[in-house]
Amino acid sequence: MMGRGVPCHDSRGASFSQILKMNAASLPSMNMSYLPMSMEDVNNNLLLHPASSSPKLKTGCKSSKSIPTELIKRYQRGETHAVSALYQLSQVLQFQLELKETVTTGNILGFYFAFCAVIDGVEYKTGMGQTKKEARAKAAQLALEDLLPTLGSQSLLPDVSEGPPPLPVKEKESTVADFHPGRASCERKSTFNTQIPKAVKEAYSKLMEGYPEFSSREKTLAAFVTQSRCEVVAMGTGDFNTKESVTPNGRTLHDSHAVVTARRSLMRYLFRHLLLFFSKNRALVEKSVFQQDETTKLLSLKSHISLHLYLNQLPKGAAQIPSHLRLNPLSIAAWEVNNQIGLHVTIQGKVFSVFSSTFDQTATKVVSASASDKLTQWQVLGFQGALLSHFIEPVYVSSILVGDALCSDVRGMEIAVSQRVEGITSRLPMFYCVYRPLISLVPAVCPESHAPSPTGPTHQALAINWSQGDVSLEAVDGLEGRSIEDSPFKSGPALASRLCKAAMLSRFNLVVQEAQRPKLLAAVSYREAKMMAKSYQEAKNVLKSYLSQKGYGSWPVKSPVSDHFCM
Repeated sequence: MMGRGVPCHDSRGASFSQILKMNAASLPSMNMSYLPMSMEDVNNNLLLHPASSSPKLKTGCKSSKSIPTELIKRYQRGETHAVSALYQLSQVLQFQLELKETVTTGNILGFYFAFCAVIDGVEYKTGMGQTKKEARAKAAQLALEDLLPTLGSQSLLPDVSEGPPPLPVKEKESTVADFHPGRASCERKSTFNTQIPKAVKEAYSKLMEGYPEFSSREKTLAAFVTQSRCEVVAMGTGDFNTKESVTPNGRTLHDSHAVVTARRSLMRYLFRHLLLFFSKNRALVEKSVFQQDETTKLLSLKSHISLHLYLNQLPKGAAQIPSHLRLNPLSIAAWEVNNQIGLHVTIQGKVFSVFSSTFDQTATKVVSASASDKLTQWQVLGFQGALLSHFIEPVYVSSILVGDALCSDVRGMEIAVSQRVEGITSRLPMFYCVYRPLISLVPAVCPESHAPSPTGPTHQALAINWSQGDVSLEAVDGLEGRSIEDSPFKSGPALASRLCKAAMLSRFNLVVQEAQRPKLLAAVSYREAKMMAKSYQEAKNVLKSYLSQKGYGSWPVKSPVSDHFCM
């Protein structure tokens, strides 16, 4: 087994030039020596210049970290989940870890997902399960079974004998003539990739029954779906952020793009299930999607529940990187590379590169990070946000399904969501990592309506939100940042959206009371409550610094005025 020492130099990070190399390496007739080394080269030159290859990762350096015996003992006692234990070890011992999806091989009966742990480039045994979460857990257990003895642990490890048999690192060719490797896994994924768009379409159609005036023929839609029963738990539509100035009361919804609206709806869903968990009513606790780690006291999604994101359009920003930029980099001006792969912002729904001369960071209008960049952020920090991080471990999506009929590939999504942050995991605090989702194209189910499309300014900027448990949808004017008068759900005469910061703080305070966390009630403002989530804030600062160091630009700075409010 190869050594797993701490690298002498951190060369794992993916700069934009390395990403171009990764995505163009398999293409013939491309001279890769002409790709730039970093964004600094691009900023200082108008054309792409030759660059040397990136340094190889050095291994074999002795780790200065001591063996985390207490962490290992907790795992061996069954107090820490295998995936959490493996990621915690990667942070303590500073090795590169990825749990990547692979294919089932050998004569395996039934439909299974398959994952394997990759530690500093070494693939460990393949774990399988009927859900992705089970397969990831099995893969982590098998990796720990091989890894821990090398760290000096002599104790027996948790039993991994249940379920499908573990697969060796290197597979022998199957002796079954008509067996196709990966068929079981692929067929199951194919079925699931068909079920999710269908479930989203049905949920959206049911939600919009009786409200044809809110329908649009070209609406951007995002939805979160749980795999346990293929249930849509949160949905959002929209394409704008507010034209209003930053307000100090937390009652204006700044960003109403579909994936942002859906994500904030997901947060409401998670808050609702936290209240179930902390209710002390056994029947309600069982209905909650959460389970508790007895050691850390943090909650996580139950083992049979995984989360998936459906988008009916590619999100604005780097995910929409054009094919010619990836396929023919020699013909591209350096400024275009900057603009496409770097960070982006949206102002009233219009997208600007942070390197663009037309983008004014000091403008009074509300500036939001692009939807692509927010997806990058959430796949590192989790979709739960700072407030929920007081109670739960990071929540990641296992897959992102793009149902865009005009989209021919998802390489831009892979670059934006995963490749720009490769190598950051070792710098992140415990529980946080780069969670690489499986990104794939699925059948398009763009919501359509045969009703006449409204043409008024309010309806052009309309954003719909809903989460499981809501009696009705809420319709928000994205430019105004408030509910419209005709919205089926209205919070009150002020028309503050149920997704606004003030509403989130109110739910947070309810959970704090139910969970009996009096120290959190001491927070005097929304900002203070968020800043008290120290691990989350540390991870956020690491991410922003990392993106800047790698040449993707500076994360847009929000006015602190918007967070300095209290209930």
